[in-house]
Amino acid sequence: MTRLRWNTAGESHGPALVGIVEGIPAGLALSLERVDAELTRRQGGYGRGGRMRIESDRCELLSGTRAGLTLGSPIAFRIANKDDVIERLPVPTNPRPGHADLAGCLKWGHRDARAVLERASARETATRVAAAGIARQVLEAFGVEVFGCVTELGGHAVGAAASAASWALDAEARRAARDVSDFFTLDAAADAALRALVDAAKADQDSLGGVFEVRAMGVPPGLGSSASGAERLGGRIGGALLSIPAIKGVEFGLGFEGARRRGSAVHDPIVPAMPGGATRFARSTNHAGGLEGGMTNGEALIVRAAMKPIPSIRRGLPSVDFATGEAVQASYQRSDVTSVPAASVVGEAMVALVLAEAFLDKYGGDSMDQVRAAYEHHARELAAL
Repeated sequence: MTRLRWNTAGESHGPALVGIVEGIPAGLALSLERVDAELTRRQGGYGRGGRMRIESDRCELLSGTRAGLTLGSPIAFRIANKDDVIERLPVPTNPRPGHADLAGCLKWGHRDARAVLERASARETATRVAAAGIARQVLEAFGVEVFGCVTELGGHAVGAAASAASWALDAEARRAARDVSDFFTLDAAADAALRALVDAAKADQDSLGGVFEVRAMGVPPGLGSSASGAERLGGRIGGALLSIPAIKGVEFGLGFEGARRRGSAVHDPIVPAMPGGATRFARSTNHAGGLEGGMTNGEALIVRAAMKPIPSIRRGLPSVDFATGEAVQASYQRSDVTSVPAASVVGEAMVALVLAEAFLDKYGGDSMDQVRAAYEHHARELAAL
């Protein structure tokens, strides 16, 4: 058994994005339609720019399956770029504030910021969504659901009551409630107000950030570890989310609000579980967001991430010309007004990748049958504890 690993390559306007996923057990019935559905969601959301009207992302498998089943060998895939113009793009004359342009040129000694921004672009996240579209099918085979939605945009919070009602729905109804929203929220009635915010920002030649939430339901207890800081699941998930371009903050459960309360109003009481539960223990609240001591505790995993406004602003912020050193307004390159809805899809993907890795760490095997045997053994242990 190889530990789940993944990697990506490719530039924003190069011929294609490519990815490799290792450690998927043999015998998984892999659905490419499931992967492509996530790629389509990533391209959606109100406030997106022209690039999303050019591309039509699809995952082309290159290796790792036969007759629709995984082989246990590395899975390689490709996502073609229709906007393949990397050799015809002009050399930027100035770095854009908030982007990797200047920091990357200072790091590598480049004189052409294209050498930095083509890889730093959020276009790369399409490959992560595809990798997660593969890995999450392992989780789904064991009843684990990973679900993301937008909770705030441009300082406007989505209705808590409507969201709470949607969380009580079954998985299919919850997905339907989110997917009918232009912003991937759980309250489509808020769309009109959010559209107005985006339209106002566009008229002002500005951009908007926001917050999204990812929950994982059906996660068994014991994923992650308290034995090593590097294995603590909160750190692994937090790092994965912060690796997404423009993500500036992550919180679990109560998050920062927990720092403002006394301990008695933060920690989740342990109570007897209802009959039929996986263990004899439950929590009366879930302020911890499903994590204690760096491990899942059997409750739903709840994590939120804050995305800054996109730094490609049409009005241009102050910058400096590369050649002359004179003060200029930063050049504008085609971009979105907001991509928080798309970021929620990427965030969901990153949580799914980390959970799939932790799941296979716990129940690892060379085949899905071996993983299932380990999973069922642990379930018997939990019931007897």
